[in-house]
Amino acid sequence: MPLRLVFMGTPDFAVPTLTEIVGQGHDVAAVYTRAPARSGRGMEARKSPVHEQAERLGLPVLTPTTLKGEEAAAAFATHGADAAVVIAYGMILPRSILEIPEEGCFNIHASLLPRWRGAAPIQRAIMAGDAETGVAVMQMEAGLDTGPVCMEERVAIGADMTASELHDVLARLGADLMVRALGALERGTLDATPQPDAGITYADKIDKAEARIDWSRPAGEIHNLVRGLSPFPGAWCEIANGEKTERLKVLRSQHVAGEGAPGTILDADGTVACGEGALRLVQVQRAGKGPMAADEVFRGLRLEPGGRLI
Repeated sequence: MPLRLVFMGTPDFAVPTLTEIVGQGHDVAAVYTRAPARSGRGMEARKSPVHEQAERLGLPVLTPTTLKGEEAAAAFATHGADAAVVIAYGMILPRSILEIPEEGCFNIHASLLPRWRGAAPIQRAIMAGDAETGVAVMQMEAGLDTGPVCMEERVAIGADMTASELHDVLARLGADLMVRALGALERGTLDATPQPDAGITYADKIDKAEARIDWSRPAGEIHNLVRGLSPFPGAWCEIANGEKTERLKVLRSQHVAGEGAPGTILDADGTVACGEGALRLVQVQRAGKGPMAADEVFRGLRLEPGGRLI
């Protein structure tokens, strides 16, 4: 018998799972998402990706500003949900909410727990140079991503894979995994295993100060920074453009052989010397412009071998 669910999520990452659980015939009583946020030049209020998809699916949408207090818990209880599915909702669920669904609250987390608990698991896995990551379905408890794991799937991280590419792979895999977990929950066969104490790491929110490229670092580290922050917020450096200094965002790179003073442009193809080795810039973005091939930008700015990136 299909489950009656409350779905709680906000960004693009959560959309495939919402779509899949509805497609599998589960009864989604309500969709909780963050309230429309003002953005863009006109500062218009924009609905979240989950909000828009829920409306397309004809589901009721709620955008509370808080889940704390008796009133929020009472409103949640009126949905009569067997379970809640939570994916990148953006608000902490207090114990008063977690304890309402009879079967519990289940979260998709974009890492192999307990590695990379926290806000930015996709970016941190790539920035750390991890060779693999995955998705986990976790039964939620009050701690930060500390709950027992019900199911997980592993994914190899390619040497040049960006955060955007990994995000899309994990979003699709997470949707499939959650559907399988809900099927097991229906049958009464879903088991949960406590997370081990060993191997715990935290994926802290990305700080803007981390995004600036330090060319004195080894090329491999810079390459991981570039792909881990692509496309947002984007690793960046500065170039001298006439008498002005211009910011250059690096979206794609390749770890290549080469040597020279850190930041020195080694050839017309966009190869830059690092503290150890070199990095070929593949795709970059100037301020106010769209992404472009790095060699085209270098030619347009007349950046020649021997020049420097700061």
